[in-house]
Amino acid sequence: MPQAPGAAMTAQKKLYIKTYGCQMNVYDSERMAEALGAEGYVPTDRAEEADMILLNTCHIREKASEKVYSELGRLRPLKDAKPDLKVGIAGCVAQAEGTEIMARAPVVDLVVGPQSYHRLPAMERAVRGGARAVDTDFPEEDKFTELKARPKAKRGPTAFLTVQEGCDKFCAFCVVPYTRGAEVSRPADRIEAETRGLVEQGVREITLLGQNVNAWHGMEGGLGALVRRLARIEGLARIRYTTSHPNDMDDALIAAHGEEAKLMPYLHLPVQSGSDRILKAMNRKHGRDAYLALVERIRAARPDILLTSDFIVGFPGETESDFEDTLDLVRQVRYGASFSFKYSPRPGTPAAERGAQVPAEVMDERLQRLQALITELQREAQEAMVGREVEVLFEKPGRLPGQMVGKSGQLHAVHADAPESLRGEVRRVRITASGPNSLAGTLAA
Repeated sequence: MPQAPGAAMTAQKKLYIKTYGCQMNVYDSERMAEALGAEGYVPTDRAEEADMILLNTCHIREKASEKVYSELGRLRPLKDAKPDLKVGIAGCVAQAEGTEIMARAPVVDLVVGPQSYHRLPAMERAVRGGARAVDTDFPEEDKFTELKARPKAKRGPTAFLTVQEGCDKFCAFCVVPYTRGAEVSRPADRIEAETRGLVEQGVREITLLGQNVNAWHGMEGGLGALVRRLARIEGLARIRYTTSHPNDMDDALIAAHGEEAKLMPYLHLPVQSGSDRILKAMNRKHGRDAYLALVERIRAARPDILLTSDFIVGFPGETESDFEDTLDLVRQVRYGASFSFKYSPRPGTPAAERGAQVPAEVMDERLQRLQALITELQREAQEAMVGREVEVLFEKPGRLPGQMVGKSGQLHAVHADAPESLRGEVRRVRITASGPNSLAGTLAA
């Protein structure tokens, strides 16, 4: 549309965001890009041509802070060559170490925590004026209310949607309660409105996100009731959620798995260890037997569900017997896949102050054994799909001509010969082969 006479031209600027960590950071990066869009920024996938670079950080994994400073070192030549380039740090490392980042890294112009990124436009204006800006508050206002409505551009067939943030569990190894704050649930009406908007843009599957997503309490009946409410939206074909805590898997949510066809047969249910002694030391507030009983109830409601988990190897004080308990639990549950990591201390958490650290070489050896078992079970789960027909939501073209790639209900990647016109469509596929990390199939008649 032609610009009205006398209207001011908004200079177009380019924004590069590098996202670390979980799906919630992916969602946050989208919302930050949308917020800065109002200031004239358009996305770019090249840091070299950016006018602003944001690193959206994660504090969960080992040496998170060091990785941020290393990345800042790589950005320094860009800043030297382009003095007007603005560099920002967002996310959980920003929340935990904002003041120190500003002191140690002159290349950084702004630091914003995960609860304050609705203030990014004002911070951007401040740094454009020559200031350096830090905002790591836990503001009283709801950032989702303060953010502008999401743009209506066409989207891909899947999307993330944050419904819950924060954690009240205080596991001994975890920084999330300190970087994301207390558990907060978004209201159901706003979640439904955002979901409807995503569906209007072409989204067929949503994944509801939260640090403890099944602790969502924005309406009576909890997450199970929210799933049923969203399932009534015409055009929405699939619903998923992650990440769950075993203590928040209530009867209503388990029932929804058995009764709501749009809720996919996949559940990520982290346990972290199979040893009661280590679970107590981790402050997980559940035991091994309670977890196994919960798995039985879930599978009774939805027999074809695929379960995955998280495991920490080498938690302070872990013995070989404790580790064998973990291997035994993995064999009993028979996970379809899982994530496993060596323990690394997070400053400020109770576990970081404990002695009895497991030697690095012992952690390495245990991790290799655990990952070998997980890989074996994943291969068995995928091979069990061969010969079956599954529903696949096609998302994008495959590597080979005439091939499309999508996800099954159990979140397996599936390759099949199919026209690109099926992008965003759910079709039945007969699985013919299993590869290392995906399945292959043909469209069912």
